[in-house]
Amino acid sequence: MILKCSIVDDEPLAVELLAHYVEKIPFMELCGKYNSATEAMNGIAQSPVDVLFLDIQMPDINGLELSQMVPENTRIVFTTAFEQYAVEGFRINALDYLLKPISYVDFLATCNKALQWFSLVRQQSEPDGMKSIFVKSEYKLIQISLDSIKYVEGLKDYVKIYTEEAARPVVSLMNMKTMEEILPPSRFIRVHRSFIVQKSKIREIERNRIVFGDVYIPIGDSYKQAFYDFVQKR
Repeated sequence: MILKCSIVDDEPLAVELLAHYVEKIPFMELCGKYNSATEAMNGIAQSPVDVLFLDIQMPDINGLELSQMVPENTRIVFTTAFEQYAVEGFRINALDYLLKPISYVDFLATCNKALQWFSLVRQQSEPDGMKSIFVKSEYKLIQISLDSIKYVEGLKDYVKIYTEEAARPVVSLMNMKTMEEILPPSRFIRVHRSFIVQKSKIREIERNRIVFGDVYIPIGDSYKQAFYDFVQKR
């Protein structure tokens, strides 16, 4: 798989550094380099990309504003020298956040994360349906059968995938929003900001909690209506 990308930063040296990094990664293809958000808007509209490396602090239109204008399928990686933007970046559901000065090691890790995300999305769109997912755990890609997944727990930028086969969960660097987008909604339902469960594995519900043995998963207030609508249709 080849991922198309563009870089937006009002500092020419920052653009060239990331462009040099992209050249070293076989699965990344650089499609555009822009020094302003206005210039980037025109270029991206004509040639959409998979990944946009986007500086936040720029004149006229900043990176946070531009991220709301790009095509829906383009994933954003914010690049900035100011750590306080991290929370805002993840609120927008950015794929990642790179703090300047950006090292090649950190940049490569982010590109691998993007490759994993697009690989999983492609699996989901296959005509014969999705039977398993690959997730990156430490330095390995692990295949997990959808049938085996009981529930997923989110912890900041990580998820823990609990299966029927293993005593310990698989831990992967991924946020819950990304995990929710990857898993087929016909089979999985989000019941809390920190939990996604497989519908067919639900056996017991007690006081607004789903019971998995000695584990009690809370049903969040904002998810109750959709969850109980699902239960009533069973």
